[in-house]
This record gives sequence, structure tokens and C-alpha cells, in this order.
Amino acid sequence: MQKESLTALVRHHLETASTASNGRSAHTIYGGHEHALRQTLIALRAGSNLDEHENPGEATLQVLHGRVTLVAGEDRWNGSPGDLITIPDRRHALEAVEDSAVLLTVAMSR
Repeated sequence: MQKESLTALVRHHLETASTASNGRSAHTIYGGHEHALRQTLIALRAGSNLDEHENPGEATLQVLHGRVTLVAGEDRWNGSPGDLITIPDRRHALEAVEDSAVLLTVAMSR
């Protein structure tokens, strides 16, 4: 069994993102290439983003801290702490409206 403190991880990765040249920091909490399920904590400094990319499988985004906007084409979804956003199966990007941390959960397509 593995236990992680999301609160501590959010705090640590927000600090790391605040000084990173790309404005972000990430940590895979569970999974990886050998698993179908992957959960990654991503921290973004206000004004930074994850550029448009493909969806590797079914995915959700849980906002843990701050405010973010998920963008897919002309569609936009705003997220605040406690929100769970289903990521569409198409190219999308993530923008940090303010210093933010999210939990990305992906079920990889095999």
C-alpha cells in the first residue's frame, strides 16, 4: 500500500513551479508506462500553460488549488478547487489563471 499527502505535494510543487523557467512542476503519484492507470499532480504558475496536446486515453482533471481553464478548440471549461473536469478526446491545452495544482488521471489506451 502506498500513501501520499496531496496537500504536501501541492505545496512543494507550487513552490517548485514558482521558480521554474517553464512555470510548472509535476509528479507521477501512481502508474507510469507499465500501468493502464496514471495519476499525476501538475502545478502551474499563474499565466503558464500546458501547450495543446493529444489525449493518450480517457482522462479527468481534478482542481486541487487555484483556477485553471481547459481549452479544446473553441470550447473552454473553467475549474476551481473541488471541480472535476472530463477531458475531451481531442487536442486540448491547460491554462493557469492563478497559481494552480491539478490531479490528472489517465486510463491509457492499450
